[in-house]
Amino acid sequence: GLTGHTETLLSDALGPKRIALVVGAEGEGMRQNTEAHCDILAKLPISDRVESLNVSNAAAIALYAMATHGG
Repeated sequence: GLTGHTETLLSDALGPKRIALVVGAEGEGMRQNTEAHCDILAKLPISDRVESLNVSNAAAIALYAMATHGG
């Protein structure tokens, strides 16, 4: 699950297995029950000066990172 409520970076969460990316709604983010059912929560490495990205931008960056990970 992609969320800002974790210290794990997406690059550290990617591995050799196939994964599914779960993102939340614009504004509220992921529902608590949805987060609870994710195997791992990860975040994008963004500046402390930026609160968050909109969900479509975050998903695009995460999908690109996943596609180029080579796992």
